[in-house]
Amino acid sequence: MPKSFRLNSLAILVCGMGLTLSAAIAWAQSPKDYEILRNKMVDDEIVAAGVKDVRVIKSMRTTLRHEFMPLTQRKFAYFDMGVAIGEGQTISSPFTVAYMTEQLDPQPTDKVLEIGTGSGYQAAVLSPLVQDVYTIEIVAVLGRRAKETLERLRYKNVHPLIGDGYKGWPEHAPFDKIIVTCSPENVPQPLVDQLKEGGRIIVPLGERYQQVLYRFIKKDGKLEREALLPTLFVPMTGAAEDLRKVLPDPLKPTIANGSFEESTKAPGIPDGWYYVRQAEIVADEKSPAGKKYLHFTNANPGVEARALQAFPVDGRKVKGLDVSLRVKVKGVRAGQTQDQRPALHVTFYDENRAIAGSDWIGPWELDSPDWLDQKRTLTVPIKAREAILRIGLLGATGEASFDALELKATEK
Repeated sequence: MPKSFRLNSLAILVCGMGLTLSAAIAWAQSPKDYEILRNKMVDDEIVAAGVKDVRVIKSMRTTLRHEFMPLTQRKFAYFDMGVAIGEGQTISSPFTVAYMTEQLDPQPTDKVLEIGTGSGYQAAVLSPLVQDVYTIEIVAVLGRRAKETLERLRYKNVHPLIGDGYKGWPEHAPFDKIIVTCSPENVPQPLVDQLKEGGRIIVPLGERYQQVLYRFIKKDGKLEREALLPTLFVPMTGAAEDLRKVLPDPLKPTIANGSFEESTKAPGIPDGWYYVRQAEIVADEKSPAGKKYLHFTNANPGVEARALQAFPVDGRKVKGLDVSLRVKVKGVRAGQTQDQRPALHVTFYDENRAIAGSDWIGPWELDSPDWLDQKRTLTVPIKAREAILRIGLLGATGEASFDALELKATEK
């Protein structure tokens, strides 16, 4: 492995998200520094990714995301990533917040219900766009902290409550819009009942690590569903989460749709993968696995071309991951730094969703007209409880194709 690619876990994470190591280390120290990073984040990760609503974009530029994060995590505030905020919860990535807000179609007269306050950041983004935001958090310590932050920053039209969000807030119903920033298996019936006729709900649904963001519109008392994007959200804490019908097995980690054959939940996006950027599913009878593969292209150094997938893994029992894939690249040049090159990265997280370590396969730079067979055993940190796998150009320019991706716990 090239010496220049021997990065620490922080570098692996941020470079995997299309960010430079120097930017990660020299994080903001003043309001002006934060403003510069925030505008760059909006331009590179929100506008460039397709968010168009000018009001939403303005709110993302003016909402101080770092104020909603623990002091030790503020260096990550303006990277497009979810970040641990304690109690096993995360603050959603900026793109996810912007995209969900846009899909909600917020109007100045709207009364919005948010389920899963978390840090309070999503409610703060909504605040200048609607009349009132009623937001519920089930984890008491997070609810109190969010309330203090929102009051300190003078978000007077945001009304926080500590309680079970799946029961809604009947005293203030009906609501014009409902946004759910945690992941149930199905839309709770009280939320359906408390939504106005013609109103909409934005919610991620599905299994714990295989979710799709949906938009529901209430018509004649029933919800009409439209799939938007595959996504990853922290599951809800409490009885609803404990009663999930489908639970992942952290002793048998695996990758879904590693041959990219299935694309049934969102047009043009492979099932099981999320945060897909500058990629297309290519139909090819001669592909290594099945009849399709995933192809990335990028012409601008540092701009993201990637796909992500999460899975559970218990580092106390699983010591390694046998990973194999087929890959080919063409015309690859490193991005803004030598760290930005096509590869497969796995970042591990502990029980609090803080980074526990990283490992990878690659990078690949030499043109390979034929598919390369790549295999490696990745080391799993003992503190790992879940992981995110990233593939793509990861900031490099050129082309990269992936297929036949498999992952399983080592037998030794």
